[in-house]
Amino acid sequence: MVTIPAGEFMMGTDSPEGFPADGEGPARMVAMDAFQISPYAVTNADFKAFVDATGYITEAERFGWSYVFHLLVSEETKAMVANVPQAVPWWLVVHGAYWAAPEGSDSSISERMNHPVIHISWNDAQAYCEWAGVRLPTEAEWEYAARGGLERKTYPWGDLLKQDGKHQCNIWQGKFPVKNNASDGYVGTAPVDAYEPNGYGLYNVSGNVWEWCSDGFTPAYHQVTPAKNPHYTKKTEKRSMRGGSYLCHRSYCNRYRVAARSSNTPDSSTGNCGFRVARSLG
Repeated sequence: MVTIPAGEFMMGTDSPEGFPADGEGPARMVAMDAFQISPYAVTNADFKAFVDATGYITEAERFGWSYVFHLLVSEETKAMVANVPQAVPWWLVVHGAYWAAPEGSDSSISERMNHPVIHISWNDAQAYCEWAGVRLPTEAEWEYAARGGLERKTYPWGDLLKQDGKHQCNIWQGKFPVKNNASDGYVGTAPVDAYEPNGYGLYNVSGNVWEWCSDGFTPAYHQVTPAKNPHYTKKTEKRSMRGGSYLCHRSYCNRYRVAARSSNTPDSSTGNCGFRVARSLG
């Protein structure tokens, strides 16, 4: 765990790149107590240890299916898919997809133990945290840590997407959703320690997988939460997510920016959603 010192930071953004409906702003100064956060997202190896110790069954397993991106599914599995959401046809409803078989029953994580665990609902993440003696970070903690000590920057490393021509995160490269050039090195998830860490030593807080936060989701977040340790604790239909994923692209989901927000229902799981953990101090 990395200790993040107490301090103040400018949270949110007023940038025209933002999504107003998500409630990314207005930007405001907030004060934070010190806390600890994992430098990495929870890995397949981490989650396997939890399942081995407890016998926990994820919600994707209980439902019998999860959402998988269409380019990652084998032709054999794709032939058995009967349900494709019309609004987002790149997501396939794959029966048998869950954290240990991320693309369906003919896939495995044997070569991806150091990749972030996926197909994890908010409820699943909570169960892991209870077992491990940790918790999900608040949105404010997540953004404060993800900024790495930089102020008002678009990304954890600055304002330019690339530095010296080098990719800094795992996002979509090409024409979404039909062609991923993978010029950043990965089509799906990357190892949790891929790329350079930010100023606080956190890896992959932009791209790779969405990360659950503890907050309920509201577009009015910056208007209704306090300026000291903001945390939206009211129960809502959706929970907050941060960081974007390997499917984010400027043309569609430019949410790998550090101030960007999104949400999903707490029982939802997808092939691009995981989590990292935090711990209070004192």
